[in-house]
Amino acid sequence: MMDGFVYVDEAVPGIRWDAKYATWDNFTGKPVDGYLVNRVVGTKALCAALERVRERAEALGFGLLLWDGYRPQRAVDRFLDWSRQPEDGRTKARHYPNIGRAEMFEQGYVAARSGHSRGSTVDLTLFHLTTGELAAMGGDHDLMDPVSHHGARGITSVEAGNREHLRSIMETCGFHSYAYEWWHYTLADEPYPETYFDFPVV
Repeated sequence: MMDGFVYVDEAVPGIRWDAKYATWDNFTGKPVDGYLVNRVVGTKALCAALERVRERAEALGFGLLLWDGYRPQRAVDRFLDWSRQPEDGRTKARHYPNIGRAEMFEQGYVAARSGHSRGSTVDLTLFHLTTGELAAMGGDHDLMDPVSHHGARGITSVEAGNREHLRSIMETCGFHSYAYEWWHYTLADEPYPETYFDFPVV
């Protein structure tokens, strides 16, 4: 582990996580290079901010579920390689139903230089503390489609309200939202704004 980075689950007790890129449940359809264990890593600054997020969410009856944090550059490179492969249809219906693989990059859903690799960006959602069920958000993680945009049409008022709860909490705690992905937030005062790391998550 690099200095300044920690496991988020150790630094922010009470969160849940499912590191999607360490599993077969992601848009590439298999575990991604650089994710050797199902853990989420981030900078200490990210974790301090997420603790504030956790407290605010709890006051509204929500907990946090994290899908990704720090992302090794080798994983991003793997996304690029994958986008150039012939379409096999395995994950298309769930993750990119209306675009081709290359268009993920062209339309801003995946980047060749990801803020995740700087260690202070996180993909997350809310769950209800009373039931443990995920809050309805009108689309899952990495659904690369306009329905995932902030302010998207075609979602219910409950789903829109849950997205707004998440965005309000995150922005109050020092994060910037990303217009195309309701789940994606970057710490405004990130400690390594120009550095893209490539150590593996182990």
